[in-house]
Amino acid sequence: MGDFDFFTGTWDVINRQLRQRHVGSDDWDEFPGVTVARTFFGGVGSFDEISFPTKGFSGATVRIFDADRQEWSIYWLNSRYGQLFLPPVVGRWTDGVGTFLADDTDDGRPVRCRFRWTRPAAGTARWEQAFSTDGERTWETNWTMDFTRRP
Repeated sequence: MGDFDFFTGTWDVINRQLRQRHVGSDDWDEFPGVTVARTFFGGVGSFDEISFPTKGFSGATVRIFDADRQEWSIYWLNSRYGQLFLPPVVGRWTDGVGTFLADDTDDGRPVRCRFRWTRPAAGTARWEQAFSTDGERTWETNWTMDFTRRP
């Protein structure tokens, strides 16, 4: 069984995204989404597609598990840019929390990127993206997704 097996199915999503990053803002844009997720390769692969009906684009996530390193690599792509965003975030699940990290850039600024997955209650999941510009001393969460499984 793979760590993302729980995510298989269809989910309603409430997205919250900071309107401006790296300025200490608390001004959030909230918008809906719908995610359809599945696993492959016996659970060592996971794929989901999310649509953002009010934003006019879609995204997809590909996750693949490296059994030797015991780590997941998570890749993001979306319909606006038509390319795979690199580098992937890499990490693992520990005590029910998935933490995945990468060195990246945001509008030309070097950042440490963190994805965090939790499962607050049955039929729910939460994903958060945060950036650090100070070597992981502080983090600014800039996008959250709260998932509720469709019946």
